[in-house]
Amino acid sequence: MESAGRKPRSDATRNRERLIEAAKTVLAGGGPGASLEAVAREADVGIGTLYRHFPTREALFQAVYRREVEQLIELANALEVQSPVLEALRNWVHALVDLVETKRGLLGTLSLVPTEGSKAMYAELSGRMQEAVGRLVTQAVKTGEIRSDITVDDLLSTVYAVGYARAPGPEWKAHVLRLVDIFLDGMKAT
Repeated sequence: MESAGRKPRSDATRNRERLIEAAKTVLAGGGPGASLEAVAREADVGIGTLYRHFPTREALFQAVYRREVEQLIELANALEVQSPVLEALRNWVHALVDLVETKRGLLGTLSLVPTEGSKAMYAELSGRMQEAVGRLVTQAVKTGEIRSDITVDDLLSTVYAVGYARAPGPEWKAHVLRLVDIFLDGMKAT
């Protein structure tokens, strides 16, 4: 067992990342029948390794969700320099649709009752994500690419509503992206 102040071994770090990626794939696509054993198989590790890293389904879900949102935040930061800003915003929203797809599948699989710790994590990540995409929205308003009455809440609420309104299936993502693009085109300043 590693001491509290010691960095994890590189193989342990690799296993953790493989488990998070496998969980995203298996749990998001597997629905209620997806198992943690399937996650371990997909990551090519034993079930004991999975439980050492993630003692509960909720811990695994939180790790997947945290990674996905952190990547969205990083993407928003990187896109701040892209022009035109509306296209940067479109790229970010398309990435958000991927998160909605993952989260939707995970929620159906896990049927979680959020703990106080998970509520705090979701609130913290949500605030950071709203701040990051808020800079893109503000920039798009300032450059006149989108209407001045568009808010971050308008954008996020629309993506979530469209994402959750459509029944899951093979055409889900294409349909949601089409509707989101229609919404983004409607945000353009006239």
